[in-house]
Amino acid sequence: MGTIADEKVMETIAVKFQTEGEIVELIPFGNGYINDTFRITCKLPDGGEIRYILQKMNNSIFKKPDELMENVMNVTSFLRKKIIAAGGDPNRETLNVIQTKDGKNYLDNGEECWRMYIFIEGATCYDEVKTPEDFYNSAVSFGNFQRMLADYPADTLHETIVNFHNTVSRFADFKKAVDEDVCGRAKEVQEEIKFVLDREQVAHIICDALEEKRIPLRVTHNDTKLNNIMIDDKTGKGLCVIDLDTVMPGSALYDFGDSIRFGASTGTEDEVNLDLISIDLNLFDAYTKGFLEGCAGSLTEEEIKLFPAGAKVITFEQGMRFLTDYLQGDTYYKTSRPGQNLDRSRTQLKLVADMEKKWDEMQKIVEKYSK
Repeated sequence: MGTIADEKVMETIAVKFQTEGEIVELIPFGNGYINDTFRITCKLPDGGEIRYILQKMNNSIFKKPDELMENVMNVTSFLRKKIIAAGGDPNRETLNVIQTKDGKNYLDNGEECWRMYIFIEGATCYDEVKTPEDFYNSAVSFGNFQRMLADYPADTLHETIVNFHNTVSRFADFKKAVDEDVCGRAKEVQEEIKFVLDREQVAHIICDALEEKRIPLRVTHNDTKLNNIMIDDKTGKGLCVIDLDTVMPGSALYDFGDSIRFGASTGTEDEVNLDLISIDLNLFDAYTKGFLEGCAGSLTEEEIKLFPAGAKVITFEQGMRFLTDYLQGDTYYKTSRPGQNLDRSRTQLKLVADMEKKWDEMQKIVEKYSK
């Protein structure tokens, strides 16, 4: 891990938490930014071991760590009770926050904020979907997350990123970026701008349904990537949903839609050749089946009917956000080459257009599993 001095600094942070036993190892862990996440091994008096994860919180994105950790504590405590009632293993099937020695949910040392969880043994995170079965299993896990939190009072959660999926607000931001045209780039992307402006009603679908109470406000994860699920090493099944930083009030359609957006596309997010970009209906089928199985009857008919719309709205939103950032000079999303945000936007808008072509088939898939 770097120098012995680094190790000593990390140990001074770790000892401020309510760990059991004596720290015998502290090593960098996972593939996050360097020195952001560590695995700690403690030796217990009986000779056994217990491991923990120590993690630095990203306070450049999440400005209110107290609200974020209050969300995490409340949601994981709620899940823990459900898991115990169902005869499961609460130490492996949900995150478990270790409080500081003075009873806080995280440590603020004046410069950085740190938190600690019990390390989940015998489970692994995978970075990419390799087979339709992987995608199906991730859908079951995120559906199960929805099911277990179906009776959680979503309106009591803090918005850790305000207006995160408020597509109406995102559309207004986009129009402003077009009008201001601070970099003089609008003239190059008139076709893309027209595509977005012609679909203003898409931005309203989920927001209006929530506002009119046609669909319920729910707890949403908002980062439903495969690598946010711990997969049990023995069974190969999803065990625990992790990375709860963006858990907020919203619609189940956000989580479903975002999964389809990145998981059922036939190409990468910044693919230059748009002929390679389409929605894979086999993957859409696999995810729909798994998500509904995981939700196990906890969704309303209206929510299920809106599954294809959820996929389209979130893909449209992301395409619009990439295009907004391109027009504003690439100030939000990191880029590794010129025009990358424009390429990202084009892939998302191509996906939207392809969904429109395959709309009837997408609806038939949803109907097949909702009977």
